[in-house]
Amino acid sequence: MPETTTHVIEMPGAVVVYDVHEPDQPSDHRPLFIFGSPMGAAGFTELVRLFGDRTVITYDPRVGERSRLEKGAALSYEVHGDDVHRVVAASGLGPVDVFASSGGAVAALPWLLAHPQEVGTVVVHEPPLTALLEDGEVLERVMADIAATYQAQGQGPAMAKFIQLVMYDGPLPADFLDRPAPDPALFGFSAEDDGSRDDALLGRNLTMAAYHADGHALRASGVRILPAVGAESGAAMPRRAGEALAGLLGVEAVEFPGDHGGFATNEWSPQNDPAVFAAKLREVLDGD
Repeated sequence: MPETTTHVIEMPGAVVVYDVHEPDQPSDHRPLFIFGSPMGAAGFTELVRLFGDRTVITYDPRVGERSRLEKGAALSYEVHGDDVHRVVAASGLGPVDVFASSGGAVAALPWLLAHPQEVGTVVVHEPPLTALLEDGEVLERVMADIAATYQAQGQGPAMAKFIQLVMYDGPLPADFLDRPAPDPALFGFSAEDDGSRDDALLGRNLTMAAYHADGHALRASGVRILPAVGAESGAAMPRRAGEALAGLLGVEAVEFPGDHGGFATNEWSPQNDPAVFAAKLREVLDGD
């Protein structure tokens, strides 16, 4: 069985936990760093198991799971990017190939710009780069409203609004916020406020400023950057942003099977097939 070791790093404003999954046999493959944000290591369990032929690194971002964010500590995509740099540096395993998902895919961009020597191929899967989209200003207002709803009403009402946002196909209309708020019960959530305000997505990542990708700098980095989108993602914001990043870089977006979280099966997406997803990821990594 592959051996997994867990490590802890103290860094400015946070304590971050990461794991190194070693293969049974020595590998000629470059180590693979798999991460998201706010999703932690546990969300990639199925995908990690399918890469038992190489060393895999996973970690919990500073906003949750086993990691800990200090009160009042800075939080931005650049900070998340510095965190993944510190994980790779502490592991001593660089350069690494990267599969970065969602908010992690955004954090990968400032990281690779600051430390291009640490990475080989970087697969950027459905980064929510709202600043690249025609409806970016509307999206930012909607996400600010979701964060404010969380602070005022708690998780259920805020998460219902978030799901309504990510399920919407196509650019948001200017009057999106004028629509009635969705009933949390429609998505299986309670409207009652349990008083907690420590949700990694609603209380932390959604409060960060939008990241403005610099196409010229990314193209000049020398890093093999592969924007990726989900075949089942429709025209939802993360897919549109992945396609916009591909346009910014002058490349074609790579289509992966499944939806935004195509690397895992869950109650929302039982049709996802992690094995097929892993096969596609292996294909694009081996194309380096």
